[in-house]
Amino acid sequence: MLKGFVGTVQRALINQRKCYASSSAVLARAYSTRPAADNRRLEIDTMSQEANRKINSVFAPPSVLANPMNVPVKLLMGPGPTNVSPRVMQASSNQMLGHMHAETFQIMDEIKAGLRYVFQTSNPWTLVVSGPGHLGMEAVLVNLLEPGDKVLIGINGLWGKRAVDLANKLGASPIPLEQETGKSISLDEIEQGLSKHKPKVLFLIHSESSSGVMQPLVGVGDLCRKHDCLFVVDTVASLGGVPFFMDDWNVDAVYTGSQKVIGAPPGLSPISFGPRAVEVIKTRKTLIKSYLLDMNELTIQWQCGDPSIPRIYHHTPPVNLFYALREALAELTEEGLENVWKRHAQAAARLHAGIHSLGLKLFVQDESDRLPTVTTILVPEGIDWKRVVQFLMEKHLIEIAGGLGPTVGKVFRIGLLGCNATPEKVDRVLQALKEGLEFAKLQGHL
Repeated sequence: MLKGFVGTVQRALINQRKCYASSSAVLARAYSTRPAADNRRLEIDTMSQEANRKINSVFAPPSVLANPMNVPVKLLMGPGPTNVSPRVMQASSNQMLGHMHAETFQIMDEIKAGLRYVFQTSNPWTLVVSGPGHLGMEAVLVNLLEPGDKVLIGINGLWGKRAVDLANKLGASPIPLEQETGKSISLDEIEQGLSKHKPKVLFLIHSESSSGVMQPLVGVGDLCRKHDCLFVVDTVASLGGVPFFMDDWNVDAVYTGSQKVIGAPPGLSPISFGPRAVEVIKTRKTLIKSYLLDMNELTIQWQCGDPSIPRIYHHTPPVNLFYALREALAELTEEGLENVWKRHAQAAARLHAGIHSLGLKLFVQDESDRLPTVTTILVPEGIDWKRVVQFLMEKHLIEIAGGLGPTVGKVFRIGLLGCNATPEKVDRVLQALKEGLEFAKLQGHL
């Protein structure tokens, strides 16, 4: 087999040399009868033909791209992303602008204003990271933590564990503050952790979407001030859907995702840093271990400080996503934060009542710990959760999700996010869930 392979390679090389020799002969004959300028053009044309022939002999156009793109209309009732409104869809289809155009800067300024409203803050360092909510988590930690820094991380689901993993990769010293999945962490437990470990940062997940828990935050910021600790909050699955007051609650840094309650496409992570966090970033002893996420640079592109300092080119952001986020924030501000909070609370109450009427149980036992935007439902004994999820998708084009991390195989997760937090959408998903459970029961008896 080896001799056969070598022989094939040798024949290919011989043929290639013959091809080059033939091309050279053609050029030599042409050179003898043509002016010098024409000879140069002939040489370029011949080389181009050779290059094209070689490329075409290796790669062919992918036939799949000759077919029209198929994008069905689905109702996204999982933990995110959520459906976006027609207004947001229309906004993202606008023609491209350059990322350093004055009109783009105006849109960025309007986004900052909208985010300060949603975060309920006056922080100048309120902006957007070009990337998903995961990148928001990384942006906060990579800017605030230096090697060896202690960070106390609340864990009652998947996302706290992700933060621990990231802190380890940054060379920090993460300290888990663990609670049973499905329960929040008490104020006493938090204070005990702060007193014992004296961390530089306390990191909490406001909306633990893997378990459906909403972490109470009132009073935590005061404890962090008492123990000279920065307070960082993940609000990816909650911001806009439940009350959140960054300044009043003494939160030092916060981030979220564009694709949840805000109701824009995924790919952007709004973020805000308070004065104490900004001071820590500006007085670091070591370099920030990221170029893209370095807030000392990115905040200049977003002009978060002195308006007399000209913006710089930092990176090329997804401008069309900015259009969508701007309009999603405009819709939210037109409805009013308090009205949006009320709408999500009412939708969650309606969903919970419907779940009980189906004979199902909620995973989070304490009603005050339940996250209105993502509800977790215990999978009934004897039911294959995958069949239920698959039935809803294939029969109704409705997405719900199974568990994630510690809740895999234990729960269904239903999201009420943005424009999907309405009575009509709740009733649709409840009816589909009822049919899916009946289908799964029948399949289980076959």
